[in-house]
Amino acid sequence: MNRRMIIMLAAVFVVLGGVFGWKAFVGMKTAEYMAAMKPPAAVVSSAVLTPQLWRSELTSVGTLRAVQSVDLTTEVAGTVRHILFDSGTEVAQGTPLVRLDITAEDARLKSLMAEVALARANYERDTKLINQGHVSQARLDATKSSLDSLLAQADEQKAMIAKKVIAAPFSGRLGIRKVNLGQYVQAGTPMVDLQQLDPIYADFTLPERYLEALGPGQTVRFAVAAFPGRSFTGKVTAVSPQVDSATRSIALQATMDNGDRALRPGMFAQVTVGLPTERRVLTLPLSAVTYNPYGNSVFLVVSKNGERIAQATPVQTGETRDGMIEITGGLKQGDEVVSVGQNKLRSGQTVAIDNRVAPPQATDLP
Repeated sequence: MNRRMIIMLAAVFVVLGGVFGWKAFVGMKTAEYMAAMKPPAAVVSSAVLTPQLWRSELTSVGTLRAVQSVDLTTEVAGTVRHILFDSGTEVAQGTPLVRLDITAEDARLKSLMAEVALARANYERDTKLINQGHVSQARLDATKSSLDSLLAQADEQKAMIAKKVIAAPFSGRLGIRKVNLGQYVQAGTPMVDLQQLDPIYADFTLPERYLEALGPGQTVRFAVAAFPGRSFTGKVTAVSPQVDSATRSIALQATMDNGDRALRPGMFAQVTVGLPTERRVLTLPLSAVTYNPYGNSVFLVVSKNGERIAQATPVQTGETRDGMIEITGGLKQGDEVVSVGQNKLRSGQTVAIDNRVAPPQATDLP
C-alpha cells in the first residue's frame, strides 16, 4: 500500500513539474521575443538650422497720443442756448460747436453803437467848426477821446460776444458731449474733447546705451491689442535731448499715418525700432523649440546604425521674428531637428521624417 502511494505521489510531482516547467519556458521565450522587438518609428516633421540676415531691432512699449488734443471750454460764464454738434463726429477747423446766450451782451453792444454814432457826429461837427475858429482844440481833443473810448468799448463787447461761440480750433474728431441745453456753465467748464487722429504719435523709451544708434527717420513698427496680427508702420520724428536720470532711458516720438482712424490716443503699443545694421543669425521655426523652466531644448535628428534617432539637446535662444527663433548656442548650421511631433518623442527614439505638413523655414543664405 505504501509503495502504491509513493508511486502515485511521484507521478503527480512529475506532471506538475512538467506544467510549471512548460509555463516557465513559454514565459522566457515570450520575454526574449518582446525584448527583441523595437517600437515603431515616430512620424515627425523636421527643420534644418539655416542662416538669415536680420536687421537689428530694438523693442519697447509705448502709448499712442493725438498730435493735437484739447478739452473745449468756455472763457466766460453763460447759459447754453445752442449745441451744434453730435458726439463722435468729424469737424473742420472753425466749425461752431456751442453758442451761449448773448441777449444781454447784444443789447449792450447796440447801446454802445448808438453812443458811437453820436460821438462820431460830434467829432465830425467839431472838426468843421475848428477850421472856422468856433471851437477850441481842447474841445476837439475831448470829442475825439470820447469817440475812441466808445469804439474800444464796442470792440470789447464784440469780443465778449465772440467768446460765447465755442468753435473747433483744429480739424478732428469730437468726443462725448458734456453739457446740455439750458445749462449754466462757468468759465472753464469742459464741453467736449477734440482729437486730431491723423497722423498720430507714439511715445516710447529705450535704454540710453542705444542713443548713438537712434535718430529721426528710422522705421518703427507698432502692434496694438485691438488689432491682433496687424502691423502699423511709422517713422521716428523726435529724440529727446535729455536722458531720464531715474530710469537711464531716453524718450522718443514716432509719427504714423492713421487715415482709417483705427488707432486711438491712449492705446498701449508694442514698438519695434529698426536699426540700420544687419546681422547673420541661425534660425529655426518656433515650433521646433521646447520651452522648459530649466532651459530650452530641441530634438536633434542624428543617424545611427542606419536609423534616424531623435536626441534631446539643450539650446540657447535669442530673438523671435515672423514665426522664427534665433539659435545662439547648442547647434550648428545644417543640423536637422524635429519641428512637429516632439510631444510623442523620448530621447533616443527612432523617427521617420514626413515634411508634407511642416512650418515654414527661413530662406537659406550662402
